Amino acid sequence: MQFGDLKSEAGLKKLNDYLADKSYIEGYGPSKADTVTFEALKGAPPTGLPHALRWYTQISSYGNERSKFPGSAPSAAAAADDDDDDVDLFGSDDEDEAEKERVKAERVAAYAAKKAKKAAIIAKSSVLLDVKPWDDETDMKALEAEVRKIEMDGLVWGAGKLVPLAFGIKKLTIMCTVEDDKVSIEELTEKIEANEDFVQSVDIAAFNKI
Repeated sequence: MQFGDLKSEAGLKKLNDYLADKSYIEGYGPSKADTVTFEALKGAPPTGLPHALRWYTQISSYGNERSKFPGSAPSAAAAADDDDDDVDLFGSDDEDEAEKERVKAERVAAYAAKKAKKAAIIAKSSVLLDVKPWDDETDMKALEAEVRKIEMDGLVWGAGKLVPLAFGIKKLTIMCTVEDDKVSIEELTEKIEANEDFVQSVDIAAFNKI
């Protein structure tokens, strides 16, 4: 897609209109197109352009991982600027031949390096678990300690709190972040439920892709 100068109001409006029904510049996940478009902006879009601002906030959250987004740079560059002359691999006409060749070689090398750099994005999910004890006599501090003892590659435990359930019984609500390719939520819940002295059952209260 071509948006023109993304530092201008017209360019930002085009970007906002384009993102009205899309989460990313190309396809269904972050790509080089998002990185190049993001870098073409002078900062966050104004609140009057909610779709562009939502996209900007999302891409900004990836931090340094933006440089690892998959995809090829040329199509992404077109999203940031509709002036094809800006992506010129051969230098300008007023340069001498030696300078043209040097500029051409540098730009071709830079393009090849970007194209070759296709590190995969690590897919992660944020999971909120409800861990229910047997009764109101269950030691909830010990229960939480047993849950946090569970270690899996790609699993990071977050905050936990006790929430009233019924009849004086409280459940442990605990957050965790998992790498989707490494951690099976089904396996994780089974590991928690294996603490039969403390845990009656485990429910998934919320599951969100990051």
